[in-house]
Amino acid sequence: MSQETNTSVTPPNPPDELIARLREPATARQAFGEVIKLYTKPLYWQIRRMVNSHDDANDLLQNTFLKAWTSLENFRGEARLSTWLYKIAVNESLSFLERERKRLNISIDDEEAHILHTIEADTNIDGNNLALELRKAIAALPEKQRLVFNMRYYDDMKYEDMSQILGTSVGALKTSYHLAVKKIEAHFKDIE
Repeated sequence: MSQETNTSVTPPNPPDELIARLREPATARQAFGEVIKLYTKPLYWQIRRMVNSHDDANDLLQNTFLKAWTSLENFRGEARLSTWLYKIAVNESLSFLERERKRLNISIDDEEAHILHTIEADTNIDGNNLALELRKAIAALPEKQRLVFNMRYYDDMKYEDMSQILGTSVGALKTSYHLAVKKIEAHFKDIE
């Protein structure tokens, strides 16, 4: 997964029979293998856009699936499987980012400069200047706006699903997305 090509791949909802097999101890392992195949790419890119590092994204993806597997009995089916997995991935990513800020002794104010440096030094993403500028504009957003923008823009995620994942009202998410778009537009006007 070294190139950001088609990153807006949202997997279809798994069939009910797959979820039923996940709940049966005799078939859970094989069914979970199918879940991994179905969700690896979209979860990787969700994580990757948050952490900006291929290696860290791979580690966090593995942690996400491990956490999902070990807490499979907690999946009650009240939310869609994809929503549950995204929530785990987002929480793993946010925890990682917080640990990294502490480890590197980076304040929230210095985080943007650190992210920009990481983006510019990234050799795992091919892209033109426009794509690089978009990544920089997104990196300049506050963490919550960055997360909402990525979920809506790249994953075309519905606000209702984001609300379940992030525990934020639909109205607040729409406002965050609108503010993010305005800031990104301003970024591109400034570089003209």
